[in-house]
Amino acid sequence: MEALKVGPLRVWPPVVLAPMAGITNMAFRTLCREQGGGLYVSEMITTRALVERNRKTLTMIRFEPEETPRSVQLYGVDPQTVGRAARMIAEEDLADHIDLNFGCPVPKVTRRGGGSALPYKRNLLRAILREAVSGAGSLPVTVKMRKGIDDDHLTYLDAGRIAAGEGVAAVALHARTAVQHYGGEADWTAIARLKEAVTEIPVLGNGDIWSAADALRMMASTGCDGVVVGRGCLGRPWLFRDLSEAMTGDGTAPPVRPALGEVTAVMARHAALLVDCFGSEPHAIADFRKHIGWYLKGFEVGAETRRALATAESLSGLRERLGELDPDQPWPAGAEGPRGKSAPRERVHLPEGWLDDPDDGVVPGDAELETSGG
Repeated sequence: MEALKVGPLRVWPPVVLAPMAGITNMAFRTLCREQGGGLYVSEMITTRALVERNRKTLTMIRFEPEETPRSVQLYGVDPQTVGRAARMIAEEDLADHIDLNFGCPVPKVTRRGGGSALPYKRNLLRAILREAVSGAGSLPVTVKMRKGIDDDHLTYLDAGRIAAGEGVAAVALHARTAVQHYGGEADWTAIARLKEAVTEIPVLGNGDIWSAADALRMMASTGCDGVVVGRGCLGRPWLFRDLSEAMTGDGTAPPVRPALGEVTAVMARHAALLVDCFGSEPHAIADFRKHIGWYLKGFEVGAETRRALATAESLSGLRERLGELDPDQPWPAGAEGPRGKSAPRERVHLPEGWLDDPDDGVVPGDAELETSGG
């Protein structure tokens, strides 16, 4: 297995932490990086907010001193704004790598023509990529996308070819359509088709990687050059240790299966890192609440205890509640597999008339989100 080459960057093992809004902040990236090597991408940053120097947005582009390469994901619909944001990152040395979001399926993004809706507009996509690559200069630019809007509007093969033609360094495919959201099974055969169609640059696969074994199966069955891990690591940062050992070793290392005491220690550290990240203990503890169910998935923890953990208001209170759990409770079989919301959507929210002309390169009038987040 070879290292993943993203422009001048050499990534080993060929594993990427998927950017996830509200998740992949500096604290969570630190936990994951401590487990194994790879490329760890920030939360989604909105280009308009960045170029306007929105205070909240600027605080989201923060990295630990030893965090390298520094990777940031940008979202935008207007080519000029995306280009300005890429140039700002390059000229002000804010990151070493830029990923562009063409995969987000949430309505507040797609109804403005962004995220997974955008590749349908081929000329608009081409213009954004051209401006981003030009603005980034020597920094590598990559793309993360989905198969398309739905099965009747698949875009990934054309989008992959356009990306390669515009100088993008690598392309990642989440093998679902936007209407699937995170439901159903990821179509790994689409990753194989993209790999066959785009030979000039690395192709990465994303979707339904819940274990290191899944990653190895995806690479073997599709020929992809690396994997992107999203929901599989929620509440399980040690998945990156499994991935590193599986790809570096001889394949005999057993997967990490921590007892509850080890899990609660990681939970307490995660919360403490969030305090450092946000500079506010109440903010950090409130933000950590969404992680509790993911960490404790499958463990025998009573409803009252879960409520107490979810309503803790301080780091000391959270640690006290965690200390009440049985540290010797073994890793449960129920902790394996999917995590996070996975239901498909009835439809994808799009700008009016969006599907009328795929060659229309006009930017929707209200395209740019004012603030960051996905």
